[in-house]
Amino acid sequence: TTRLSPLRPCAIMALSEIDDSLYSRQRYVLGDKAMLRMVNCNVLVVGLGGLGIEIAKNITLAGVKTLVVYDPQPASVLDLASQFFLTEEDVKLGRGRAEASLAKLRELNPYVSIDLCIQPITCDSDVSFLGQYQCVIMTEASLSLQVRIDEFCRSHQPPIAFISCGVRGVSSFVFCDFGPCFTVVDHNGEDGVEAFVGNISMSTPGIVACLENHLHGLETGDVVCFKEVVGMEGINGTQHTVKVLSSSQFSIGDASGFGEYKHGGRACQIKVPKLVQFASLADQLKNPSYATVDFSKLDAPVQIHMAFLALDSFVAQCNRLPRPRDEEDAALLVKLATAVNESCHLVQKLDVDFLRSFSFVAQGCLSPLTSVVGGIVAQEGIIALTGKFSPLQQWLLLDASEVLKGQSGSSLQSFQQRGDRYDALRICLGDSVLSKLADLKLFMVGCGAIGCEMLKNYALMGIGRRPNGQLTITDNDLIEKSNLNRQFLFRNHHIQQPKSVVAAKSVSEINSDLHINALEQKVFPGTEQQLFNDSFFQAQDIVVNALDNVEARRYMDGRCVSNQCPLLESGTLGAKGHVQVIIPHLTESYTSQADPPERDVPYCTLKSFPASIEHTIQWARDKFENLFAQKPTLYMKFWETYKSPENVLEEMKRHSAPDGVVRVVKLIKNRPADFAGCVAVARIKFEKYFNRKAQDLLSAFPLDTKMKDGSLFWQSPKRPPTPLSFDAQNPMHLSFVTSFARLYADIWNVHYSERDLTAEVISALVATVQVPAFKSTSKKIETDEKAKKPELKEVFHDDLEVCLSDLEGIIKSQGHIRQPEGLKMSPVSFEKDNDFNGHIDFVTSTSNLRAAMYSIEGADRFKTKLIAGRIVPAIATTTATIAGLVSIELIKLALQLPLECYKNAFLNLAIPSVVFSEPAAAGKTTINGKLSFTLWDRWEVKGNPLFKLQDFLTQVKTTYGTEPSMVVYGVKMIYVPIMPGHKKRLPQSMVSLLKPSQEKSYVDLTVAYGTENGDVPGPPIRYFF
Repeated sequence: TTRLSPLRPCAIMALSEIDDSLYSRQRYVLGDKAMLRMVNCNVLVVGLGGLGIEIAKNITLAGVKTLVVYDPQPASVLDLASQFFLTEEDVKLGRGRAEASLAKLRELNPYVSIDLCIQPITCDSDVSFLGQYQCVIMTEASLSLQVRIDEFCRSHQPPIAFISCGVRGVSSFVFCDFGPCFTVVDHNGEDGVEAFVGNISMSTPGIVACLENHLHGLETGDVVCFKEVVGMEGINGTQHTVKVLSSSQFSIGDASGFGEYKHGGRACQIKVPKLVQFASLADQLKNPSYATVDFSKLDAPVQIHMAFLALDSFVAQCNRLPRPRDEEDAALLVKLATAVNESCHLVQKLDVDFLRSFSFVAQGCLSPLTSVVGGIVAQEGIIALTGKFSPLQQWLLLDASEVLKGQSGSSLQSFQQRGDRYDALRICLGDSVLSKLADLKLFMVGCGAIGCEMLKNYALMGIGRRPNGQLTITDNDLIEKSNLNRQFLFRNHHIQQPKSVVAAKSVSEINSDLHINALEQKVFPGTEQQLFNDSFFQAQDIVVNALDNVEARRYMDGRCVSNQCPLLESGTLGAKGHVQVIIPHLTESYTSQADPPERDVPYCTLKSFPASIEHTIQWARDKFENLFAQKPTLYMKFWETYKSPENVLEEMKRHSAPDGVVRVVKLIKNRPADFAGCVAVARIKFEKYFNRKAQDLLSAFPLDTKMKDGSLFWQSPKRPPTPLSFDAQNPMHLSFVTSFARLYADIWNVHYSERDLTAEVISALVATVQVPAFKSTSKKIETDEKAKKPELKEVFHDDLEVCLSDLEGIIKSQGHIRQPEGLKMSPVSFEKDNDFNGHIDFVTSTSNLRAAMYSIEGADRFKTKLIAGRIVPAIATTTATIAGLVSIELIKLALQLPLECYKNAFLNLAIPSVVFSEPAAAGKTTINGKLSFTLWDRWEVKGNPLFKLQDFLTQVKTTYGTEPSMVVYGVKMIYVPIMPGHKKRLPQSMVSLLKPSQEKSYVDLTVAYGTENGDVPGPPIRYFF
């Protein structure tokens, strides 16, 4: 049933292992169990047009065992506007779409076998061969064929997941049927929440109250398991279904037989598999169940459904699609839709205008919509194979009809085919819109996952392809192997090459018409003057963010607001994503809505009273930074200033102790001579961190210690520690010593071999270490959760005396430290994606040993890496969907449509949920009841070299009718009347106060105005010198 290429080298991934260097970001979305289910699965994609290739690309990147594609249809010019793996040469030679795409699909993932199906798939053919697949995805198929294949898949044992989908013009549909009874293993992919218990009533139902100031984060229907409850021990290990009563209370059914609650305990959420039932396609055609995604178009889904039913009838009757802008064909489609509705009664009234528009563009294809639908369908395919996340039930019907607005004045000729690669887009948008897209000057920041998908869409739409147009992209990152899982413009041979340069070259192979300027600079204040200055931003028609951090987004938002640039903002986090449209003078900006601040973990919790594995991982990560990065860095800065130990000794003898000298001398004194010395330090650190610390805590707070109110000190969430005794036979103990010694050797430039890192050698070296006897410390142990981390401890005279003595001894005994190399330390930069440098090994072993000391459940290397490395989970499906949605909004910006036509988007493909909303209008601020402005307003004052501060204040009052009460430039206060001496500045020139650099012709000032409610900032004032 398939044709296999004898030249196809396909690496087969063992079921017991996953290539973390490739799949790491996706593993954090799906988990290993889902990943391993996927590598056993075979998927068939029928139809390899624009939508089919998008699905095939995403499924291949995800990492199934085998992807088989079927499409006997030859490539046509109409395909080129959406099928990014086809070329003009393929069209010229009449190559089959599937066969022509095979080689490029195979480049995407070495672990996936990509094959070509040559068995016919028709209404009359034998389809029993489909039994070898776990999921069948159909595009561009007739309804009769879809129904037949769905019936086969449903009746097969076990059932085969069936997905059908289509994009015609600017409308689309997705249908899912995963069989009569489908098991969802994890309905949302979120980590199970954990609530600290404050009380459980011995009643029916039992009422569980959280500890004070703690929220449970549960939903009604969730299942929890209790652990570590004291007094009501019978409840430990039992599972209960939750009914939420408030944010801090929930009920659990009968709790009367478990005994009386005393203290402590955790309620841990358990993910329970759920069964989901699907109806057949035949039934769902007559009685569709669909998701509402846009509450401003509540009637749209059923109208789209009717349009596709009528289109199937049209094709069956005419053996073709409706012709572009053909009134006769449109009338026939409306007639067929009326007949369909009379038989199934789906809507009370057909939207004739929508049906006519649907007919006008049905032969075309809006490529960004194929990106959206292709991402969603591929994610549904992954859900079908793994049971991870909740599936679509059962229809998703989307359209982008807003892009058709404003076409009433266009001639019919502008929508007709011209035989070029833009024909399918031309049918939808017309020549005038294509010209606007071709003339765009667009600046995109970031060429990672979203950036690659965005560039693909730009290529298909011909953005900036004419002489007046320009695509400028920038990214200062290099390509890493982990990028290849979702950044599909990159290949293995591109690793360590600049992202922007490679992306530009790769996307030019899709469409050579593009004008791309690929930069490698970071957009931040350091490049604001010379490269990405105001003139640069003001020359752009649209700016697009393809960033992965909030700080960069905020900066770009500020630059776009300052320079009045439209901005398309987007981002993803695993299966979640957002799109925000930011338009000068119409909408709010990215920073108008602040994300809720992350809750900081109290210093005392991290230091002495961890309650969760997240606390121990953070502690271990902080240890890494302090020991192997911060201390060596400060040490080297110290020697940059003082050059030699003799210079320091002279300073100290003059009773002038250099800052940090005690720490530096202590480091030199403990400098290891060889790798055995590094192992000795590691073994002693083990004793300090995991034994002595516990003894100190229990000495200060014995197990029976009570608080002032009579309650026990050691109760949830506080956990009493248990000192750990070093055991060379314990792999975790040995891992800590090995990774610590290795990193310690790295910072001190001590040589070691691979053999030195073996368990045999490390165990032998550890056995020779003399561990000092335990001495109880008198250090104060902080228990106040509001206390902050203290500053560096004060250095006393006795410390300096000891330091002076140590330094003299070091100079006498260690002559080599007089040489620069003898003083050198090499700070280590934490690198999470290198599995051979020992960084994650150190954090994992350190965290788990601390967790064991506090009886906290440990975390494997995989989870530790996620938390310690602050890895952002990512998957290609979400990225493709978000990039498609952004590109649709880009077309609207080019058309300069009114505000109500734009759509912000929020999606979570794990639930699944897609919600559109109109962007919020820019908020207005009023000063003294007479002067109003938005964040987009900017006032101007034009001065001269002699212009005084008083002149500036007078001109502002004269021009804008209100007197400034404060003038600030950056962080510098220029004029605050209540500040001493500021009124004396009034006769001073603006040049002397602002001190601009020679190339600056203006500055932006923050100016506030006095009101009844105090000073209120007004719009920034651009002052021209």
